[in-house]
Amino acid sequence: MAPQLRDAPRDGASTMTMSGAHALRLFHTVRRLRPVQVYGRAWRRLELGRIDARPSPPVRTVIGPWAAPAPRERSLYAAWRMRFLNHDGEIAQAAQWEDPSQTRLWLYNLHYFDDLASASDEQHRTLQRQLISRWIAENPPANGTGWEPYPISLRAANWIKFWLAGNQPEAGGRDSLAIQLRWLMTHLEWHLLGNHLLANAKALVLAGLCFEGDEPEGWLRKGLEIYARQLSEQILGDGGHFELSPMYHAIILEDLLDLSNAGRAYGRTEPFFAALPAIIGRMRAWLAAMTHPDGEIALFNDAAFGIAAPPSDLEAYARRLGLPELPPGTGRLRHLAASGYVRLDRGEAAAILDLAAVGPDYLPGHAHADTLSFELSVGDERVIVNGGTSTYERGPLREAQRATRAHSTVEVASQDSSEMWASFRVARRAYVEAAVVADTARETSVLAAHNGYRRLPGKPLHRRSWVMTDNAFEIRDQVTGSQPVPAIARFHLAPSVAATGDQLITASGRAIRWRSTAPATIEQRDWHPRFGQNLRSSTLVVPMPAGELITVFEWG
Repeated sequence: MAPQLRDAPRDGASTMTMSGAHALRLFHTVRRLRPVQVYGRAWRRLELGRIDARPSPPVRTVIGPWAAPAPRERSLYAAWRMRFLNHDGEIAQAAQWEDPSQTRLWLYNLHYFDDLASASDEQHRTLQRQLISRWIAENPPANGTGWEPYPISLRAANWIKFWLAGNQPEAGGRDSLAIQLRWLMTHLEWHLLGNHLLANAKALVLAGLCFEGDEPEGWLRKGLEIYARQLSEQILGDGGHFELSPMYHAIILEDLLDLSNAGRAYGRTEPFFAALPAIIGRMRAWLAAMTHPDGEIALFNDAAFGIAAPPSDLEAYARRLGLPELPPGTGRLRHLAASGYVRLDRGEAAAILDLAAVGPDYLPGHAHADTLSFELSVGDERVIVNGGTSTYERGPLREAQRATRAHSTVEVASQDSSEMWASFRVARRAYVEAAVVADTARETSVLAAHNGYRRLPGKPLHRRSWVMTDNAFEIRDQVTGSQPVPAIARFHLAPSVAATGDQLITASGRAIRWRSTAPATIEQRDWHPRFGQNLRSSTLVVPMPAGELITVFEWG
């Protein structure tokens, strides 16, 4: 990784070198930002906003059915115990809404109120109502984490969905929500764009439907305006979300399902609501292609289980809304060309390949240096995986999880294919220069190359091909340049897969033979399928002394 300024050495010449490296990295990070992101950040430092504590507008009458949304895991327990990101905490006292011992992301989750969508009996619903009342009393306007735009957006959506499910608002609930929406209207996240801005828009649309009158109509217009400007850009032609994270894609798919649900409940026929089924259909098909046979998403870029609703829950939600059944995935090759992913299915195996950019040039915050990585399942079991994501906190763990070495691809000269730094920054980044896909009765193949290492001496280029038959998967790697450079291929194994000699043994006892054209070693490392979770697993590490490597996995 590029050196950090905090690691500055003692001598002045070296300090200048490191400062120059930091300046170069910063230049390559900010030069692709859009103007609204730059002046939006400056404006946020200046804006204060005004608390508008008028009573809420009247509630609009529901005239259509409301379907049960996608369920959530329970996170609220008796005695005010909370569990987010596989980490416990409590909210017994008002000060714990800003508990300094918790991570920023844990506190964000505390203010989301996702628990309102969990399976609940009347006793738990009473606890949920009490927590809403406590939030209103203990989080005065414009103070603390809960009044940041993103938590407001998710909380507003969850409160409205809770009320639509037949739960009467607690005292002051509607008035509090109106105050929050007025604050949100003056603090929209144009400086971030992407999924944050869509979350803002969702809250405005839901609130504009829930209430009636001139003010809610303004919320609705603003929300629909944001969707009109952003949705066609953010949802690519193949249905994928442009930040290229299966996890965030699933989150935004659920948002659109919620809006379709609300549009039906309030009898809305505007073009936005009429267009939702087709957009949702494309997004469902994309998510299906990025889902392993075990039913969970592939781990590319920032992705983890347990944050978004599982694909099966989203499909069940779509069925409750009366949307058409998603046709089963057919064909041995699905090329999601607009987003850059490829899915191969032959025999018992499924592989998902990353030929994608790191994300939009102006918004790569959730990117990993995972170009030309892949994941492989045989039967219902994952065999080859990427490293996953367990934290957003800045530090060595976040850096390690975004690094090339955490992914099943090739690392050159101990560098990342894209320059990851801080928690959400990317400087110079890899682009796939060529991609060729082919499918015949005998084999399905994909060939690609990326230029992420061109910044290094010798300007090396990494080429990789994948060839799948009914019982084998071959990966060919080549690193070329004007001078030799050290390169290492890594194949990370799922924790349930044991490496013994030339075999991989899965949890079900399936034996997968493997071989490579260079000697390999087996290293132990952590896999991070969920936030706050580390599972010990093995990695096949294969040096490429001549810049070429062939690795084959075979199963019976």
